[in-house]
Amino acid sequence: MEFTLIDRIRERTAQGRDDVRLGIGDDAALLAVPAGQELAVAIDTLVEGVHFPIGTAAVDIGWKSLAVNLSDLAAMGATPAWALLALTLPSADAALIDGLANGFAQLAQAYRLALVGGDTTRGAFTISVAVHGFVPPGKALRRSGAQVGDAVLVTGTLGDAAAGLQLVQKGANADARSAFLIERLNRPTPRVAAGLALREHASACIDISDGLLADLGHLCTASNVGAEIETSLLPRSSALLDLFDENVARDFALSGGDDYELCFTVPAQHVATVQADLARLGCGATKIGRIVEGGGVGVRDADGRWLEPARNGWDHFGA
Repeated sequence: MEFTLIDRIRERTAQGRDDVRLGIGDDAALLAVPAGQELAVAIDTLVEGVHFPIGTAAVDIGWKSLAVNLSDLAAMGATPAWALLALTLPSADAALIDGLANGFAQLAQAYRLALVGGDTTRGAFTISVAVHGFVPPGKALRRSGAQVGDAVLVTGTLGDAAAGLQLVQKGANADARSAFLIERLNRPTPRVAAGLALREHASACIDISDGLLADLGHLCTASNVGAEIETSLLPRSSALLDLFDENVARDFALSGGDDYELCFTVPAQHVATVQADLARLGCGATKIGRIVEGGGVGVRDADGRWLEPARNGWDHFGA
């Protein structure tokens, strides 16, 4: 049965690449890293009831399992190439496998990403994906390059996924606004093209998975700097602002997580160029603050008052 499941996955995710010398079917894949490129590698695990609500459509889980990993490559400015997929399932559910593989393949095909191996086993529903991408030597974006005086920017809009999760948990009516927010939860858009465009101008970059405050805090720690952001500048969707009051929408944007947008720093003289470049790519870039001396992330409201957010973001092992 295990090999039947593997065959079903292989059939739905087939993707020809010359750099895949040997893919699914042997004990290991044989892959050729192109000359003059470094290999960027990332892995994420999604657990039912933690990273996606119980009852989420299998096709959406398949999509999201790859999207969250592609977001990591985007934050490094890497071009996606290959992936490994490990599935832990309570039973050999062919319909579930087909849905997962179809969702995975829908996103993989957009990037010519090849699934080159993986594993299946029995247990609590968990899906792990490892991705591999290429970046020219010395061009990778890192968390550690932010400088005092740099501007802090983000792609897209913030807080949508956290709002979508709350709507799912409350069984909200599926009007167009709710559907948009739930879609943002279930099918995040990895900002791969934005990451590639940022290689020439960004001084540091991170993807927003655990929440803006938490992830910008990681960037600041790596760069030995602090940051100040303005809540009035946070980009938020009309759906979020229509369905939630200002304070709730603000907290979702600051701490909600699961948006998989990019948060990055840019020298002040390059802000306009970067914003124009990312506007052409369709995701846009909003300046929300600046890098300062010290440490941590300070937050000011529209009246200039310093805020103390109730939480910074998601912590897997938090109390």
